[in-house]
Amino acid sequence: MKLKSPLKLKDAAEILTCEYLGNPDHLITGINEIHRVEVGDLTFVDVEKYYDKALGSLASTVLINKAIEVPKGKGLLVTEDPFSAYNKLTEHFQPTPSNIVIGNPQLGTNVSISPKAVVGENVSIGEGSEIGHGVVVGSNVKIGKHCCIHANVSIYDHSEIGDFVTINAGTVIGSEAFYFKNRPVGRDKMLTKGRVVIEDHVDIGANCTIDRGVSADTTIGKWTKIDNLVQVGHDTIIGEKCLIASQVGIAGVVTLEDEVVLWGQVGVNKDLTIGKGAQLYGKTGVMSDLEGGKTYLGMIADDARQKLREVAAIKKLPELIRKWEKFFKNRED
Repeated sequence: MKLKSPLKLKDAAEILTCEYLGNPDHLITGINEIHRVEVGDLTFVDVEKYYDKALGSLASTVLINKAIEVPKGKGLLVTEDPFSAYNKLTEHFQPTPSNIVIGNPQLGTNVSISPKAVVGENVSIGEGSEIGHGVVVGSNVKIGKHCCIHANVSIYDHSEIGDFVTINAGTVIGSEAFYFKNRPVGRDKMLTKGRVVIEDHVDIGANCTIDRGVSADTTIGKWTKIDNLVQVGHDTIIGEKCLIASQVGIAGVVTLEDEVVLWGQVGVNKDLTIGKGAQLYGKTGVMSDLEGGKTYLGMIADDARQKLREVAAIKKLPELIRKWEKFFKNRED
């Protein structure tokens, strides 16, 4: 989440009514959760064992729950509850809009919009695109040229869709991130202020859900094809020319490099990378980074050929046991 103009450390402290440590004129140019921070960004940390990760990251400013020595070139904002302060700051710079705003979209030539579609404010739709019955487009959305948005698709605020994109019926683009903080009573929700960015020539099946980034972008690269009933978590980056089959579930902050293939019901754990050209057979579970250019299989992903050899060996066990028993019986006789 980039700020429209830089924010001084002292001014951020005033917004949050908290203490600051460092140069009062130290500049904040963006706000991002730790996994997607860039130079100039503000992030937060509220667990001491993660201090080093946050302070050693690219983030230039850190919301923290204890006064410590300020690392060189950084600024600190000290508050008892950095999680809530982070939410307060993102809401300050991107207030949550109403769900019932209706606007007048900026249309290219030959755009077709169903009279039963609903479109928010500050929306642009490119030449030749079609918006079907029951489609809901939020505010601050950009849809490119020659897109086909089928019936009952929901596109949340701040989404950006490229040219020649097809989104099939019932899919939700830009739903809230699944990100909560455990409290003594219940769980607090991280406010979702990022975007979904879908690049050119992407096809998305029916009844998929693609979550917005927390403060950055969830991105689907050019020419990627996604089947029905696929879940993509917040801040995930899917590269170009990927193929994702039905019922795949991808957690948050995952990176799929270009040309990755995930067959049906693959499950991908959070905060990991699958390398370029990797192929995962159906029902494979991914718990850690995977090297590109290989094929994987198994409840915990392993080299597919090795896994198939193991399966073949298991099938031989009954016969081996019978031979073993016969051998010992003959010795006893």
